[in-house]
Amino acid sequence: MSVDQPLLPVFEDLFDGAPCGLVVTDENGTILRSNRIFSIWMGISQADLAQRRFQDLLTMGGRIFHQTHWAPLMRMQGSVAEVKLDLKNASGQTVTMLLNGVRRVHADSVYYEMALFGTTDRDRYEREIVEARQRAEQLLWEKTSAEAALQQANVELDLAYEKSQQRALFAEQMVAIASHDLKNPLTAIKMAGELLARGERTPRDRELLHHINQSSERAQRMIADLLDFALARVGRGIGITRSTVDLHLVIERSVSELRIAFPQARMIHTQVGAGMAEVDADRIHQIVGNLVANSVAYGDPGQPITVTSALRGEMAILSVHNEGTAIPESSLGNLFEPMTRVSELDTDLRSVGLGLFIVREIAKAHGGDVAVDSTNENGTSFCVSFPRTGGARPH
Repeated sequence: MSVDQPLLPVFEDLFDGAPCGLVVTDENGTILRSNRIFSIWMGISQADLAQRRFQDLLTMGGRIFHQTHWAPLMRMQGSVAEVKLDLKNASGQTVTMLLNGVRRVHADSVYYEMALFGTTDRDRYEREIVEARQRAEQLLWEKTSAEAALQQANVELDLAYEKSQQRALFAEQMVAIASHDLKNPLTAIKMAGELLARGERTPRDRELLHHINQSSERAQRMIADLLDFALARVGRGIGITRSTVDLHLVIERSVSELRIAFPQARMIHTQVGAGMAEVDADRIHQIVGNLVANSVAYGDPGQPITVTSALRGEMAILSVHNEGTAIPESSLGNLFEPMTRVSELDTDLRSVGLGLFIVREIAKAHGGDVAVDSTNENGTSFCVSFPRTGGARPH
């Protein structure tokens, strides 16, 4: 032996101080020798363990497994590896151990040499793996269930949307039909009122006829708005018939008619530029009427309403300005949507809330759009811009 080779512990120290349980039994399982760590795990002294049968330390399930599996394996193949057994310690608690064993023959005698390892940490790790797998399976199940519920909700939402679209289409068609059928009787009422007003009437009769005419005009405006709304939503949008006209002259005529319709308001028409434009004159008249009616309803009655028509290059611009309280900022985002009103004041000019929506649709039909600017300092201006010719596009 080399003098430089370190001395190893003697066999007895290695056996007794091993970090695992070591047990030697005869072929019947009688413990001949055990080491200190096994004694500690079992809570039984090494002396008391001697001459006890190893299988007597097992639980009932462990004994059955010993008799039916690992003892026959030891006899047939001479060894077992990683056999998991449950033992009962001195306190009656179950101690799970992993057993490796070999069968050896010495001097015509058979011995079982067994090494046992505690499985506490391994069992905890295995439990954590099982729990993690169960959590993953639960999450997968929840995800699958959520996806199935979402898919079902989407199907139900699509069906509900389709039904709502059908109901909305039916309602809009009914509005169009009813509005169209109301035009003729209202026109007859208005004409009858105008004819009656031409004769000699008492002041009371004239007042009543005046109310009849005002109410019929208001109803006609509402019906016209409803018909245009139905055309825009049910049909292919508001239709226009273009013709080459003097835009300033068209708007001047509209303003002149509106001065008669709204005698309480003071209107100014300002013209910028000169030339012709390809537009639908009746629809332009409708734009001016709706914007002026809006200004009369919500503007300062003591200040004038300014209507400006401008021709600038390829663009035609129509704006209507009034003084008064600014439109609330919260209302600007949906101001041109149908059924929208800036105020809930109940006046003779109150409409169904379609005027500005129709202004925008007419502007779009001409290839343009409408914008609004409203502050308390500068008042409110609606500006409609569109190409002067049907082939041009707005900048």
